[in-house]
Parts: sequence; structure tokens; C-alpha cells
Amino acid sequence: MTETIKDKPWLIRTYAGHSTAKASNALYRGNLAKGQTGLSVAFDLPTQTGYDSDHILARGEVGKVGVPICHLGDMRALFDDIPLDKMNTSMTINATAPWLLALYIAVAEEQGADVSTLQGTVQNDLIKEYLSRGTYICPPKPSLKMIGDVAEYCYTKVPKWNPMNVCSYHLQEAGATPEQELAFALATATAVLDELKPRVADEDFPALAARISFFVNAGIRFVTEMCKMRAFVDLWDELLRDRYGITDARHRRFRYGVQVNSLGLTEQQPENNVYRILIEMLAVTLSKNARARAVQLPAWNEALGLPRPWDQQWSMRMQQIMAYETDLLEFDDLFDGNPAVDRKVEILKEGARAELANLGSMGGAINAIEYMKGRLVDSNAERIGRIERNETVVVGVNRFTATEPSPLMDEDGGIMVVDPATEQEQIDRLSAWKADRDNAAVETALARLRAAAKDGLNIMEPSIACAKAGVTTGEWAAQMRAVYGEYRGPTGVSKSRSNKTEGLDDIRDAVNLVSDRLGKRLRFLVGKPGLDGHSNGAEQIAFRARDCGMEIDYEGIRLTPEEIVRAAGNGAHVVGLSILSGSHIPLVQDMMQLMKEAGLSHIPVIVGGIIPDEDAKKLSAMGVAKVYTPKDFELNTIMKDIVTLVDLRAVAAE
Repeated sequence: MTETIKDKPWLIRTYAGHSTAKASNALYRGNLAKGQTGLSVAFDLPTQTGYDSDHILARGEVGKVGVPICHLGDMRALFDDIPLDKMNTSMTINATAPWLLALYIAVAEEQGADVSTLQGTVQNDLIKEYLSRGTYICPPKPSLKMIGDVAEYCYTKVPKWNPMNVCSYHLQEAGATPEQELAFALATATAVLDELKPRVADEDFPALAARISFFVNAGIRFVTEMCKMRAFVDLWDELLRDRYGITDARHRRFRYGVQVNSLGLTEQQPENNVYRILIEMLAVTLSKNARARAVQLPAWNEALGLPRPWDQQWSMRMQQIMAYETDLLEFDDLFDGNPAVDRKVEILKEGARAELANLGSMGGAINAIEYMKGRLVDSNAERIGRIERNETVVVGVNRFTATEPSPLMDEDGGIMVVDPATEQEQIDRLSAWKADRDNAAVETALARLRAAAKDGLNIMEPSIACAKAGVTTGEWAAQMRAVYGEYRGPTGVSKSRSNKTEGLDDIRDAVNLVSDRLGKRLRFLVGKPGLDGHSNGAEQIAFRARDCGMEIDYEGIRLTPEEIVRAAGNGAHVVGLSILSGSHIPLVQDMMQLMKEAGLSHIPVIVGGIIPDEDAKKLSAMGVAKVYTPKDFELNTIMKDIVTLVDLRAVAAE
């Protein structure tokens, strides 16, 4: 009897990092001991946006959504006792990707590794940052140049490293349809390949193109999502063959990693998320010809806050059971020749090709950023509307809401809470680092980096030299800002009312009535303080408020409390703050104090975000009028609350 030959399992990862490099290192080593086969590093927002932990914009953000990495010492601590030459490491980093890769290479060299053998990925997709995630720094063209710098350097010096993940994951989180996710991602890949082609000899280009990988999303409609992955395989093969003339099929393989959908995880009945995560994983594992190379799963409680190590272990066990207990890896593709699957794949490909042609007529992804952003905001509004109208069922949210108390929710709220003292401790370590380094060497390294950037040279070698000299994240990014400038992405929310006003007549009448009492149009200011770039919620609130007849002020992400308060002084009747990074307490505290000092305490402030109940009580005690969390999915209820808050004040004024 012959033994059944099984395929090799995908890389099993957990997206992780929090508090400090030392604490994250312990988490990584613990996960590796439990059977994780690759690392996936989450960085905090200051690191992602090129600020040191002591910067004013970093207040409240240090160590919240990932690990703070300010310099080589932090990177050493992060990978202490983890041999990088034996690791496959994915780093979710974009605007500062050249810098974090430089630090990684410097640490690997200190460990004695042969850099040419390093394996892993930097996400390094800035186009999707403008569209959905918001951790960009520089304008599109220099950002594309830096993506090319990383790819060119890796091709010659770190050939097993993936220099870019074309990242459609966050497009779906921002509301993309499957066709939009396919088209926008492939348009991004085209922009990058066009940038790379002149950098290498024609005979080397196919191998360089083969190093471009993808990072995708898989939602709850898992059959459609599986078909989407099969469509990705076909369209990528088609693009590389027809546009770039790559003849070797090995260089046209579609290689991707995945994190399944976090957008669909619910605060209500969060234990249901375990099933959602498992079902979504089927989309990227069942079909052998479109199977993920690496999978990382969110934890069941991510709609509530930061998951604990046990929560992450539970998600990892899901992967291990699928890979090692089932017979999935013993079979050829289960869907080849299936007429229903083939039909759906063709429909998705046809829709994606049409959108790609549209983007091509605009000059490609770089020129179409504002268009793509607007389309995502519109698609997300349609998605939310379907949930509100019960056309899309979400179990435990708009149907089957009767429930027993969850035994998974214990005294800590079922989540990990970062110690507030962590931020000051990180700042103290940063100050000590700066005090101990050779400042002359730092200045020399920074001058060489700046010169390379100004002269259009590849910045990777000077960045590695900066890492070794003791330069900090903020200092590296300051050079990029100085040479290339900063960028503010489009919000996707126009001032003009949409055609999605059905069912809003009563609210519009109430807005008109209050506006008449005020003697001017009700004005609603939507602000995103801090570094949190996940703007989907803020955009949808602004979108709906506009369609309800309010005058909206929304200037996008990454504003200081001072900037929002100044805007509030221009006639706002209500201020709404959206904060998803967990930094709501210090940011709202600053905001309320500044409102008081500016004589604006009479303006109601409402706050939305992933906010535990205890924190909601603290915000209310600060004077916040209303607190909203993911369970408050009915936007019209929020609109009515805004009208009521203003109406009470208008009546009082009369």
C-alpha cells in the first residue's frame, strides 16, 4: 500500500506586536514554541508613520496597535534569540519600509547571518495606504520610487526577500467589491512593475517580477472569495504574459499571503467570530491552485480590543487542525472543471478587466487615486446600507440577537490592555539611546541619506548605514519629508449629496428644523486625532451626515487635537471624533481640555471607536456627550442623536 503524498502546509503566522520590543519578543518566541512557522510583525502607528515615540503626534499611540521600533536597539530586542537566517518574517510596514528593512538587515548581520539567505516580506504598498489604511508620508511618485529602491536592492542583495506585497486586504476592509479588489490591486502591481522594468536588464526582469507577492483578504462569502482568488491567479498570469512578455510560467505564479476579514468581526456575540474566521479561511485553503502561501488569522475578540496570547493561540490552532488533522492537503484541486465555479470566476474577471481598462484610461493607479478612493467610500456606504436594511444578515447584529452572556468575557473585558506607563518607559529608552550614540556619525549618515534621496539614487544602502550609526525612525523619516515633501490623501467624501437618500426624509426634516432655529445650516465637524489612519468609519459618518442635510467639515486623518479645536471654532455645532487605535483616553482628554480653554465647552463632542465599557464611562466623565462602538451600526440612530444634541442647545439658546 502506497503512502498518500501530502502537500506542504502554508506558512502559519500570527499578526502580533504590542507594548515594547521586549514584550513582543517574548510573544514571538512563545508563538514559535506553539508551532507557528513564520513571524508577522505589527508595528505601532508612530513607527509606521515615521515618528519617534517622543513626538507630539505619538502621544497615546505608542505600543497600542503594534510594537514601537525607534532604532537599532529596539530591533535587536525584538528579535533577541530568534535566528533571522532561519526565519520567514513578514513586516506590515509601508511608508517606512526601506527603514525597517534596513534595521532588520543590520540586526541579521549582527547575528552573523548571510543576508542573501534572508526570507520574508515587507508590505511596502503605498497606493493602498492612500486609499484605505492611511500610514503614508510622501506623495505618490516619490513613494513609488522608494518601493522600486527596495525591490531593486533586494533583487541583488536579498534575493529570497519579497520586496512588496500588493495589498488588497485593506481595500476590502474599506468596502471594495471583489471586482474592485482585483482591479485596484492589479493596477497597483502594474504601476510598480512599470517602475521596476527600467531598473534591471531585460533578461533579469522576469525573475524580479516573480518576487512581487500579494496580501489579500477573504470575507465571509467564502465561495465568491475562493473564486476571487482563482480569478487573481488567472489575471496575474495574463498581465505578466501579455503586458510584460514573461514567457516562463514559473515567473508568472500568483504568490500570496492572507489575513481573513476583520471588518466582519462583531462586537455583539463575539464568540461567533470564531466560526467566521474558520469559514473565511476555507476561501484561501480549499482550492489547491489558488491556495495561500501564508495565512494569518485574526482573533475572535479583535472587535473589542487587543487580543491576548491565548486568543491568538486559539486562531493558530485553527490553522494547525486544518493543515495537520484533515486530509485537505492530500488532494488535487477540488474545483477544477466545476461549471458553477468557472462561471463565477469568469464574471469576476470580466468585471475586473472593465475596471482595469477604466483605470488605464486615467493613466494608471497613481493618477486614479482620488477616483479609487471615492469608489471605495461609495461601495462601503452601499455595504453598510444593506446591513441597516437587513438585506445582508449579520448573525447577532441585525438577526438572531437574543443571547446568553458569554463566558469568554472575564474581568479584563476579554482583551489585553497596554499599561499606560509603557509609553514613558519607551521614551526614556529612546532618550538614553540618543545620549549614548556618536552624534557625529549620525549626522554624517543622515547627510549621505539626504544626498542620495536628492540625487535620485537608491536609498537602501544609506539607510542601512543610518541604522548602524544609531539614527532613529523619526530622523530617517524627517529626511524623506524634507526631500520629497508630505502628502494628504483624498477623503473620498465630496460636499455634494449622493443619490443614497432614500429613507432619510424624517432626519432631513429634523435637520432643516434645527437649522432654522439656529439661523444657519447645522454644521458637523468630523475629526480623526492622532495617527490612526483607518478612516472608513469617519468617512461613512460624514457621508451619511451630508446626505441628511448637515454641512460637514471633514479634512481626513492625522490631525492634532489643536487643529480640530481650531476647526471647531469656525462654527461647528457638534464635533465627532473617530479613534480606532486605542488611544482615545489621552487624545480625548487633550481635546476636552483644549475645547474648554478655547471657550468651546458648549459644543457637544461625540466619540466613536473600539472602546471598552470602562473607557466609555471615563469618556463620559470627561464631558463626552455620546460614545459609539462597532455595535452601533445603525448610522441613522447616530444622525438622530446629533440632531437631538444640537436641538437641545438651540432650544436652550432661545
